[in-house]
Amino acid sequence: MSNKLNQSMSLAKPDAQDLSAKQKIALAIGFTGCFILVLALFNTDFSNKSLFLTLSIALIAVGTIIFSNDAYLNTSKGIKNDGIWFKSISSKGVVGWLIGVLLTLFYIVLYFYPKYLGLTSNGESNTGLIALFDPLSDLLSSRPASQWFVYGTLYTVAILIFGYKFMLKYRNNRHEKLRTISVMFFQLAFAFLIPELMYRLNSDLPYYDLKSIWPLNYYNFERYRINQFIDAGDVGLGLLIFGIASILIITPILTYKYGKRWYCSWVCGCGALAETAGDPYRQLSDKRQIAWKIERWVVHSVLVFVVLMTTAVIYTYLGNDASKYWLTRKVFLLLVSTLLSLVFILTMIFKRKELGKDARYGAIGYFVIIITLIGLHYFSTDTKLFLFKSETLRTTYAFLIGSIFSGVIGTGFYPIFGSRVWCRFGCPMAAILGFQQRLFSKFRITTNGGQCISCGNCSTYCEMGIDVRAYAQKGENIVRSSCVGCGICSAVCPRGVLKLENGSMKGRINPTEILLGNDVNLMDLVNQK
Repeated sequence: MSNKLNQSMSLAKPDAQDLSAKQKIALAIGFTGCFILVLALFNTDFSNKSLFLTLSIALIAVGTIIFSNDAYLNTSKGIKNDGIWFKSISSKGVVGWLIGVLLTLFYIVLYFYPKYLGLTSNGESNTGLIALFDPLSDLLSSRPASQWFVYGTLYTVAILIFGYKFMLKYRNNRHEKLRTISVMFFQLAFAFLIPELMYRLNSDLPYYDLKSIWPLNYYNFERYRINQFIDAGDVGLGLLIFGIASILIITPILTYKYGKRWYCSWVCGCGALAETAGDPYRQLSDKRQIAWKIERWVVHSVLVFVVLMTTAVIYTYLGNDASKYWLTRKVFLLLVSTLLSLVFILTMIFKRKELGKDARYGAIGYFVIIITLIGLHYFSTDTKLFLFKSETLRTTYAFLIGSIFSGVIGTGFYPIFGSRVWCRFGCPMAAILGFQQRLFSKFRITTNGGQCISCGNCSTYCEMGIDVRAYAQKGENIVRSSCVGCGICSAVCPRGVLKLENGSMKGRINPTEILLGNDVNLMDLVNQK
């Protein structure tokens, strides 16, 4: 193993920014694979689509592997972020902005103008880029490709090849390698292969990403989806029951034991892309307090939005005749309001002190809004209330949140705002899990303040915008709703100050700033942790 000495004394452009000859060759190989996709986009008629699609993906993968091997295997183990603020691609430079613009344009076309990708209707054959993926789609599910199949394939390939790069970079850390293997497996198997194969075995079964849980799969409770599940027989009914159990049973239990990291950093496809392809941009997350305040209000507003929307959608296709179905409209609204009331009351009774003043006021305000809107429909015979029109809510949510926020902004803006914009500001699943993690989970990140040298690596590379160093300097446990438990803060710490733990609930949240001269018994505080 050879180590190249950095002999440059320049602060403006250190040698770490330069690419080796092998890395340049790797980039040329990868761009050749991308060029085939571009040719397909412009309606190039490939005589053998299977061959050229395989060649394209293979070239992209080989190029990434060669680049990663040369970048990390020729150096000693340990996380390398050398020169990351000097590279245009990772410091909001021209290259970064160009990539951001290209990704954003791709998402706009994907969501709103798929015909420009080659999608056709009325039984006609696909053209362009989508036609290139027809052989693979036919192999997996016996149907032509759609824009979503193309996106799913590229999404999965990105997670796999950049996941390999991520594991080489963090190869000294067992936790990072294991969770990367986990997200790669769940994306390839549960999000890509299994749904396609399930359609091949039972074409009446709706596409179902088994790891996608409400409210991420908010569309699963629309009438046509429920009918598809029921019409698919025992398999469909089993999937529907599994989906409901995931919300009410599986998710709370796992979050209580492990925090939201079990999903956000080990299972979720959005988190998988952010951790692998988005790793070079994690340092761009906004750490300012104003960003944190905006984050809390926006993400919980999205959660309220999706709760109202889902309630309204289910309400519209339920009946009022109790002699035919036990789950009538009024019974459903009563069940929803009872569940929300229980959560609100129990939180305010037992966990009120662990909520900030603005969080308590916000919770009260949101609760009043939801219960008022539900009550209006429970006691009213007018089904045309504007705020509770299911179609209006659904289309608005699908456009603003499902398309613009999660797709166009959430991924397209990686090189500008960091890799977890969607997870921080828009994901309603993150809001639910964050609420449980903050108040009802055993997970925390413990700190050893006496060992902290205030280098700031932990805060710099926190993709969720948490000022980790502020906690470490005071020796406080880190218990934040937004923390996804990725463990990067611990991995980049040169002193071993931070540790991810699942301990007892006692002494978990300790906001006392013990290093500011308070008259306290330090040993008692240490023992309480």
